[in-house]
Amino acid sequence: MTPTERPLVLIVDDNATNIDLLVGSLKDDYRLGIAKKGSAALEYVDKFRPALILLDIMMPEMDGYEVCSRLKANPETSSIPVIFLTAMQDTINKTRGFEVGAVDYITKPFHVAEVKARIHTHIFLEEMKAQLRAQNAILEQKVEEKTAELQEMLNGSICSMAQMVEIRDPYTAGHQQRVALLACAIAEKMGLSAHIIEGIRIAGILHDVGKIRIPVSILSRAGELLDAEYEVIKIHPQISFEILKNIPFPWPVAHMVFQHHERLDGSGYPLGLKGDDILLEARILAVADVVEAKSSFRPYRPALGIEAALDEVRQHRGVLYDSDAVDFCVDLFTNQKFAFDYTIGGSGTIFCVASPKTLQSSMAASPKRC
Repeated sequence: MTPTERPLVLIVDDNATNIDLLVGSLKDDYRLGIAKKGSAALEYVDKFRPALILLDIMMPEMDGYEVCSRLKANPETSSIPVIFLTAMQDTINKTRGFEVGAVDYITKPFHVAEVKARIHTHIFLEEMKAQLRAQNAILEQKVEEKTAELQEMLNGSICSMAQMVEIRDPYTAGHQQRVALLACAIAEKMGLSAHIIEGIRIAGILHDVGKIRIPVSILSRAGELLDAEYEVIKIHPQISFEILKNIPFPWPVAHMVFQHHERLDGSGYPLGLKGDDILLEARILAVADVVEAKSSFRPYRPALGIEAALDEVRQHRGVLYDSDAVDFCVDLFTNQKFAFDYTIGGSGTIFCVASPKTLQSSMAASPKRC
């Protein structure tokens, strides 16, 4: 090891004899700094960041306890090991030293071999800690990279599943992504955690995946559905659940999707659940789904526009739809300038920046179709 590579040790002592003894003992193994009072020691540490500090306790103006306390209170110097130098051997003084952050004691008069051994041990420990921190940083980076890769794969898989539905039902292309975007915005306004919102996002994108089982002739034809056709449509939440239930999401995605057509008063499907028996995430999806569907074009009617869609959820607030979800949804459109991006669809885009669109409504929707 070259002289410039040797660890830097700061000696803090107001006694010249002690300084000379320590310098003579350590100069062949370490670079050395010297301070004869506490304030000078703090300035030296702030400027040079030694690997270890030998600190006398009994000094004028500022004793070693105060110096150590200040060093440990500073995040930039708190990790530097401090070894107290003292002639005091009583337990109380040693205990106080450990309480303010010292790692060890060396009792005067010094034994050179002991001083060297203690310094070497603590510098070695700090080097090992630094290596461990570096290894942890590398591992954390690798974990982040792998997590990002897995997230990208998950998003790609989710997007592909959503596209399968859009390919079979091109008239509603982009509906699932827009529902997801609105549902997440509502959930954020409601103060839900980022983790829960991510689950809602995925459920929103996949909430109609079960329509892959519905005949295209029913999905795309104009006119009000026959009762038998409507019963076929109503199986899509169940099919979605069957498709998603075995995927180990860290959220109840399959159940969110299963329940997004349930209504607070029990009039929804497929289970006729009521009130709090319906997942909060599903209640949020329900509002987002209705608002997007009512405002958008469908084969059996022109787009009704956002005002008609908001009127629908306002009128049935607390009866069919969750009151908080409705209130925050309405606020998003009326006060927060939220708008659907109707250019989404068919491109594999999961989220796009919403942009305002003006749509005119000219006729009422069929009661059996959104």
